Amino acid sequence: MTASTFTLEPTGLELRFRRVTLTAREWLTRAYVRVRLQGPELAGFTSLGADDHIRIFFPDGDPQSVEELRAAPSREYTPLAWGDDWLELEFAVHGDPAIGTAGVAAAWAATAPLGAIAGVGGPRGSKVLTGRPDGWLLAGDETAVPAMRRFAQSMDADAVGRILVEVTDAAHELAIDAPAGVVVEQVHRGADAAGAALAARLDRLGADDRPSGSVFGFVAAEQSIVKPGRALLLDRWGLDAAQIVVKGYWKRGETEYHAPH
Repeated sequence: MTASTFTLEPTGLELRFRRVTLTAREWLTRAYVRVRLQGPELAGFTSLGADDHIRIFFPDGDPQSVEELRAAPSREYTPLAWGDDWLELEFAVHGDPAIGTAGVAAAWAATAPLGAIAGVGGPRGSKVLTGRPDGWLLAGDETAVPAMRRFAQSMDADAVGRILVEVTDAAHELAIDAPAGVVVEQVHRGADAAGAALAARLDRLGADDRPSGSVFGFVAAEQSIVKPGRALLLDRWGLDAAQIVVKGYWKRGETEYHAPH
């Protein structure tokens, strides 16, 4: 068995709730938007793991207490970047906010006026990658792009591997900056169900496609991706279950599905 060059270590964090304000949005495609939240309560915010989840609360109006803020509708997202008083998130916008077919989070990210109040809870814990994988495999749909961006940022210049990004088509491609030795491939699903094209692409990867040495694997998309992700990483590549992350970030038909931590 290949000697491991890295570990994934669970790390607990103090759970805090913070009040923030929407200050900017940038559309990366017509269905994917990056927003900036700001506020003095973000002082001390940290996220130690690239796959961390925080809970974002979307109140209607101006809540006057933490309890009122926490009572608002909420969804989980991966923090993309942050500073002393700001936090950036990215949202995949499914449906049309103008006619009410988008979910509460997507509608807020797409249409809330600048200055709108939101809440941030967590992260309550992280899974921290310590050491240096010899090779990488990152695969996900739009919901996993922030985590894959963060993993890619942690790679050194000599990193090798593959990143697979499932999107609708060329107009919806989401670039991820990675070292020269890491191939970034956009996987188009067209009219197929979310996750189907990514699953098929994973199924086409065989033992010969495995990077040499100690490999970190991350696969996250609609819940149906778990089976093909584990089949590749555990069965065909023989990776250690303690050194991979395979999870459904969302589940078709369940708007309040929580990704496993």
